[in-house]
Amino acid sequence: MTHEEITAQDNVSTARHFVLLGFSELPNLQGFLSGVFAIMYLVVLIGNGLIIIITRLDPTLRRPMYFFLANFSSLEICYVSVTLPRILFNLWTQKRNISRSGCATQLCFFLILGSTECFLLAVMSYDRYVAICKPLHYALVMNPKRCARLAAGSWLGGIPVQIGQTCQIFSLHFCNFSQIDHFFCDIPPILRLACGDTSAHEASVYVVVMLVAAVPFVLILASYSKIISTILRLPTAKGRAKAFSTCSSHLLVVVLFFGSATITYFRPKSSHAAGTDKLLSLFYTVVTPMFNPLIYSLRNKDVIAALRKVFLKTVS
Repeated sequence: MTHEEITAQDNVSTARHFVLLGFSELPNLQGFLSGVFAIMYLVVLIGNGLIIIITRLDPTLRRPMYFFLANFSSLEICYVSVTLPRILFNLWTQKRNISRSGCATQLCFFLILGSTECFLLAVMSYDRYVAICKPLHYALVMNPKRCARLAAGSWLGGIPVQIGQTCQIFSLHFCNFSQIDHFFCDIPPILRLACGDTSAHEASVYVVVMLVAAVPFVLILASYSKIISTILRLPTAKGRAKAFSTCSSHLLVVVLFFGSATITYFRPKSSHAAGTDKLLSLFYTVVTPMFNPLIYSLRNKDVIAALRKVFLKTVS
């Protein structure tokens, strides 16, 4: 289905359906894009799946840090699965219609899992703070029960807020023009379809983003300010390098995720270009989850050793 055919189809569509334009402006690259996204999805599934498996099988990785890492890898698989299968379906079938309820469901899960990622990254930074700044109390503070509660709170904490926000957004009246110039149902392109003034809804979006993203980010900054201060006071360069290596991977993931998401949601409305939105969204919804297992494994000797054990057992 070409971009022109989609436009003609949209003229007779109703507010009950939307049309995800995705990458329809690149008709000659549909096959190439589907291959690229299929490979990226497999990399996400395999990479994060391996992290989950080795943290379950290797006794040396049965620690709070790797418990949260396994949760994070599970989250990344869920997070990517909200958007990538739909992208592949659209590219393979060229059927870009999505029902209003389907769009709302996709947005709701995307927002819930995005909130979970913010909370879980904050919890992981707290874990590193306790390990580095209060090592003698680490086993007591990060006991199994508390770890389970922190993980459960991260997964469940954003559900009520994001369900409410999704209901609020889809209570808007949408004009007949129902093309979503994006590859999934996201807040900025959906709000652009609404008729009338949406300033109150935009304000509520900013409030929610402050709650589920800015607050965890501030907590992460506070944790790392304490961590860096503690590391700099260590007497030897070797000790400082070892302490920093335990949290550098997490810090890099935080910068990648929060950096791209902040640019996407906190830019002025006038500067929201469809092409830029798609590129930024691809970065934090697909690219970052794809590289996260690589970031954690390459900078973590325990993970590398566990992967080597699993590989040797498989081939022997």
